[in-house]
Amino acid sequence: MIKNRIVRACFAGALSLLIGLARAAEPEIFVVQASKRQPTVALSGTVVPYKQVTLAAQLPGRIKYLAGIEGDFFKEGTLLVAIDDSELLAKRAALYAQLAQAEAELRNASVQYTRELWSPQSRAAPGGMAIPNLFDQMFTRKAEEFIGERDQGAERSADLFAATTRIEKARSAIMRIRSEIQALDAKIRDAKSVAPFDGVIIKKFVEVGDTVQPGQPLLNFADVTWLQIEVDVPARLVTGLQEMMVLRKAAVFDDYPEPVDVRVAQIYPMADAKRHTIKVKFDIPQGISQPGMYAKVLIPDTSQAAATGSLPVIPETAIRYRGSLPVVYVQNEKGKPELRLIREGRRLGNGMVTVLSGLAPGDRVYANPPPGLVGGSGS
Repeated sequence: MIKNRIVRACFAGALSLLIGLARAAEPEIFVVQASKRQPTVALSGTVVPYKQVTLAAQLPGRIKYLAGIEGDFFKEGTLLVAIDDSELLAKRAALYAQLAQAEAELRNASVQYTRELWSPQSRAAPGGMAIPNLFDQMFTRKAEEFIGERDQGAERSADLFAATTRIEKARSAIMRIRSEIQALDAKIRDAKSVAPFDGVIIKKFVEVGDTVQPGQPLLNFADVTWLQIEVDVPARLVTGLQEMMVLRKAAVFDDYPEPVDVRVAQIYPMADAKRHTIKVKFDIPQGISQPGMYAKVLIPDTSQAAATGSLPVIPETAIRYRGSLPVVYVQNEKGKPELRLIREGRRLGNGMVTVLSGLAPGDRVYANPPPGLVGGSGS
């Protein structure tokens, strides 16, 4: 009898232990609840500088100077890139020589005009001995004017007009050469690229000695004191945004551990013709991230369908990822796990996350599905 009792007791203890282990091995089931919070949509974006320019070559030539490398800081007006301008300087010297010659021609034409004005060549006596010259002035020219073969007034007017024309030609030559010098000076200035504002070099495309052509990028220069997140937002979500609007704990970064507040800095006035989205920029606090980093912004969904309903809430641990797609395991009517694709919403900060689609209040999800759990596709 005693032996039978001991056997029964051992058997009952082992059975209880097995039942306890079986219950402990069962995954925890969470019943989906509803949240009254405003729904949000998580959109990916990129951290960009507040100001950024691409300095490009304006003329062909060889790079003779680079101010630094990526990350170097420069003040506004600092020379960043210089193209060899030796040929341009030689042409400039030649133009200045032509300018000096044109100015000398102008002075000579002015002197000749003054001479014609006060001592007309039409009245000058021809060369020769004194008496024939005097006879010519007193009788020959008078006779020519009398019979109409000569008009000293017309000759003087023609000589003055010719002198005036020479002056105008000299002035025109000076203006043309000065214009050429101005155009050449502009090219010489284009051979040098200076910093348009205080910033850093974020990317170089050339090195000293490279030959470049007009339009070829030289380097990217940016002001990284303030950074922004650039996001392509669907049109239905833009209606809930206004410039200077602050979104609390709405941005998540790969290189920063906690969500941060962001402010709507700019909403572009035109949608993208291919993607049908509107570009929006958000200001972020200083020291949060770096240009080019990935960021995710939670945009409030104020559309009528989202505003009138309650969103399901599940634990963050219930979500698994298949590539970049979030999924959960749902217990179906037969008690079997069923794999279901969902659309994540806002993380509430208490270990819970809202679900925009894929679940409904009352669904039973596995709160922390084990790695070996296998589920079929849901309908």
